Amino acid sequence: MQAITGGTSVLLLGLDFGSTTSSALIAQASLSSHCVTGRMALNEPRVLFRGEPVFTPFKDRIIDETAIQGLIQCWLEQAGVRPEQLFSAGVIITGLAARRHNAQALTRRVEQLIGNVLISRADDGGLESWLAFMGSCSTLSRFYPQQPLLNLDIGGGTTNAAWGLDGNVLASGCHFIGARHLQFEPGSYRLSALSEFGRALLDHLQIHKTVGQPLDNPERDAVVNWYVDALVAIAEGDRTFFTGTLGQLTEQLPLILPEHAANPALTFSGGVGELLYRHLQGEPMPGTTCYGDLGIDLALAIARHPRLIRDASRLVPENRGRATVYGLTLHNTEISGSTLFLPRPEVLPLKDLPIVARLPMDASRQQLDDALALALSSRDGACLQLLDGGQAPGLEQIRQLGALLSRALSAARPAPQWPLVLLLESNVGKVLGNYATDWGRSSCNLIVIDEVRERSAHFINLGTPHQHIVPVAFYGVH
Repeated sequence: MQAITGGTSVLLLGLDFGSTTSSALIAQASLSSHCVTGRMALNEPRVLFRGEPVFTPFKDRIIDETAIQGLIQCWLEQAGVRPEQLFSAGVIITGLAARRHNAQALTRRVEQLIGNVLISRADDGGLESWLAFMGSCSTLSRFYPQQPLLNLDIGGGTTNAAWGLDGNVLASGCHFIGARHLQFEPGSYRLSALSEFGRALLDHLQIHKTVGQPLDNPERDAVVNWYVDALVAIAEGDRTFFTGTLGQLTEQLPLILPEHAANPALTFSGGVGELLYRHLQGEPMPGTTCYGDLGIDLALAIARHPRLIRDASRLVPENRGRATVYGLTLHNTEISGSTLFLPRPEVLPLKDLPIVARLPMDASRQQLDDALALALSSRDGACLQLLDGGQAPGLEQIRQLGALLSRALSAARPAPQWPLVLLLESNVGKVLGNYATDWGRSSCNLIVIDEVRERSAHFINLGTPHQHIVPVAFYGVH
């Protein structure tokens, strides 16, 4: 059991807009420190509100921004929460919804409505895979620390795969395998819409049907069986399955399993995962194409495949149908330590800063010069991760690194308003920041965020400070 001290309650919001459904989650957590290590963390999360999943609203085949805004306002009103009360808010647009041309416009609309949004990304398969694993089976993975788990989060547009051990995701992938690439008139198999991947799959299977025509049973089975074969290939690490034309089109982010990682136990999440476990537990299933897609058929086909359900009765994840929004709300927000270096708090929040380099704490002047040169190519700011390898640096090492940073920054001469963020694992942010800026003499807009666990990602967002603590979110997970 972790012993925690102090703490104030904060509110966390997660919004997930997917190919088929959209959902919201609001949780309360304690912003507190461990009494031994002193590390700050979000502890004792408690779900306060679960918005009922609704069909993602589309209008003329694009996301209906006005309807989404109404949904968010309705969810907040139902929860009795105002946007300014939120410590952090995460938004993710996934699957086919992310591929609509106004997906990024929607994220801007959400930002205007909520304000303090840490994640507002579309089409980020690696992040979605990580979130789904954390939301569905991270607890299960820690309970069986020696058992590799591969979570397959199957929704309307994508299957997000994440391979993890002892609660940590070590590999992730994303494939355009989902229930909604072929859409039907509910209660029948008469086609009402096709995605580009659905059209390509029908062509590959030599099924010559178009919108308005019904699929017969063998044609439906051929589509579903191809999906099942693709899922088995992902589970077995069979990369050859995706080398053909259709496979390459399907594979957005390859899942590269660690060496000797074959034969992991499988768990499922997402809408199809929820249907699968309902069926395996003997619950009645909805009627034919009840949701206007192949979700029910795909769940039943998975249930018939021995490899895919080998571990299903022994390893049942939590938060199956809402795994992504749970992961987004409860796991994606990291928080800084309280010894961060932030001489100008008004510069926050900062969004979409690229993490341009990951360097050791004993980095050389040449390494720092090269990293800063790369950072300066990013017009709106950049971030460097400085890693200590689990060994907290001593004062002399901090002093030496600070002196090197100071000289490198003086030579680079960034504009006074251009932000450079340093991410540290140890709680030495204030000291390093002071050395790097020559105790405030430098005009560089340097921010040092400490006590943040290493995360392999491409971008970072920093939220508004709350009692000297800054919320941190990563995306572009790789």
